[in-house]
Amino acid sequence: MTHRRIAVVLKGYPRLSETFIAQEILALEQRGLPLEIWSLRRPTDRARHPMHAQIRAPVTYLPEYLHTAPLRVLRGLLAALRRPRFGALLALFARDLRRDRTLSRLRRLGQALVLARELPAEIAHIHVHFLHTPASVARYAALLTGRGWSFSAHAKDIWTTPDWELTEKLNDARWGVACTRDGQGRLDRLAPGRTRLAYHGLDLGRFPAPPPPREARDGTDPAAPLRFLCVGRLVAKKGHDDLIDALASLPATLHWTLDLIGGGALRQSLEARVRDRGLAGRVTFRGALAQPDVIAAMRAADLFVLPTKPGPDGDRDGLPNVLMEAASQALPILATAFAGTPEFIADGVQGLLVRPGDPAALRAALIRLARDPHRRGRLGAAARARLVTDFSEAAAVSLIAERLRASAGLATPTLPTATEVTACAS
Repeated sequence: MTHRRIAVVLKGYPRLSETFIAQEILALEQRGLPLEIWSLRRPTDRARHPMHAQIRAPVTYLPEYLHTAPLRVLRGLLAALRRPRFGALLALFARDLRRDRTLSRLRRLGQALVLARELPAEIAHIHVHFLHTPASVARYAALLTGRGWSFSAHAKDIWTTPDWELTEKLNDARWGVACTRDGQGRLDRLAPGRTRLAYHGLDLGRFPAPPPPREARDGTDPAAPLRFLCVGRLVAKKGHDDLIDALASLPATLHWTLDLIGGGALRQSLEARVRDRGLAGRVTFRGALAQPDVIAAMRAADLFVLPTKPGPDGDRDGLPNVLMEAASQALPILATAFAGTPEFIADGVQGLLVRPGDPAALRAALIRLARDPHRRGRLGAAARARLVTDFSEAAAVSLIAERLRASAGLATPTLPTATEVTACAS
């Protein structure tokens, strides 16, 4: 008897910055879905999250660059020539290439040819994370092999992919989900009704209970400085430059330190900015860390700061998972009213929100929260309550699991799935 399985196509695996994907894959496996992971890139992070060790799905890496695996690509092409849908694939690729004359487009075709040839016959459906490059590979392979495909859209893929490409993919996929109302709104404007809302949420069973109430530090004692924490890749949309500028303008009588967790292309320029602002002794770059180390830093911090904003290329966040992770530890949050953040945090209720790209507003909010430890405590407790009540991961995973089972023709399990505790938009 053939056992149907589902291929999950990712841009890279495993990645420290994509805990939400690992969490979802693990949760789907725990619901009995048989998965295989197909990754366009090999890992570059040295550390891994504990979740990665728990995921049982086998991983296959496609050739990141076609010239490094010419025989795999050639075998994929020869196999494609014998398929009845090869002409339709060439027509689709030609239309795409006319509008996107890049080597990346050719690489997507080559990876799709390899994927189409190497997918086992038992793979009944393809699900892809991100609507840009990975979805092109999945779409081409699905067309060539006659399989259906679906997507999870997140952030950069929604906001930097051209309208024509998003529209065609949305209409071609069997179904899809987005992780914020902000992102879903953009996709619905292009193809109404094709995308459901599925917040990532958190599996709270993987996180410790919040620490005891934090010390009432207010930054007046140089021996007990306030501990600020920012977690995010060192890329433009995270707003680290605004945070550094805001910190540099704080009163000299306010004593603080900042830990920056995350790796990325802007590290050297941000380190130079810290030196130029005279903050070298107060700001620590800790690099990319595994989730247990991130949570330990959150438990030790007094305030979590994440000043996201639009990137110069239009890139933007969805709803950053680190906000929910901070809330799991009742850590008060200062962020920007941008992208999906206001969907989780109401200004003055679960945290403070300021305008994106405004270091002066960020500075004022830092001072207000620094001087008021009791308010910080109330905000942290409210954020955790919001997380527990409305942002469990169970609802999103249940929605995706139901759709995947239907798409792959898998039997519904006899045991009940986890209770849905958050609402997904219809």
